Amino acid sequence: MELSNLEARVIGCLLEKEITTPEQYPLSINSITLACNQKSSREPVMALTETEVQTIIDDLAKKRLISEQSGFGSRVVKYKHRFCNTEFSDLQLSSDQLAVIIVMLLRGPQTPGELKTRCNRLHAFDTPQQVESTLQALASREEPLIVQLPREAGRRDNRYAQLFSDKQYLEQGTTTFDASVASTPSAADKQALAARVEQLETQVSELTQRLEELEQLLN
Repeated sequence: MELSNLEARVIGCLLEKEITTPEQYPLSINSITLACNQKSSREPVMALTETEVQTIIDDLAKKRLISEQSGFGSRVVKYKHRFCNTEFSDLQLSSDQLAVIIVMLLRGPQTPGELKTRCNRLHAFDTPQQVESTLQALASREEPLIVQLPREAGRRDNRYAQLFSDKQYLEQGTTTFDASVASTPSAADKQALAARVEQLETQVSELTQRLEELEQLLN
């Protein structure tokens, strides 16, 4: 399966909205266009027209990755994906794997920490290590779906890219990696976090004391 960047955006939006707003799924052209052009949770931000989105949908339909579905008596044509987890697709993903792929389709290469935060509405990861386990599973498939990219200067963690539309990363990255190295808090990180927690506890204590004093004045 090979997608252009614009096709990846449309498929990513359909997958995302199916999970986050199931009552509105399948989506009309207008809804897909609005989803593609969202200013949040999208990288890069786009400004596609409905005509452009219709062309993308037509191309995806030729690849059998999208189908039309219209409700009884409705004149508005709506669309649903056939990308994965359907009777029409050989690609089957668990909820954690699907969440990671969706975020990558919509936002490009990501670190485990970024994925943990940005997948929250799609699948709740408790730790970055759980994200890394999911990445390992996606990379170790018979046909890998993601790759680990070389660590960039100034970054502590590696980024990971999906291979549906980001095949240019295949030569740069690797599908065999030691995920346990990434996102491991250092001693300095832990010390800074402990100091921050202590500071917040002090602030909460002071606010609680002021609230009690205010309540006494009011009574």
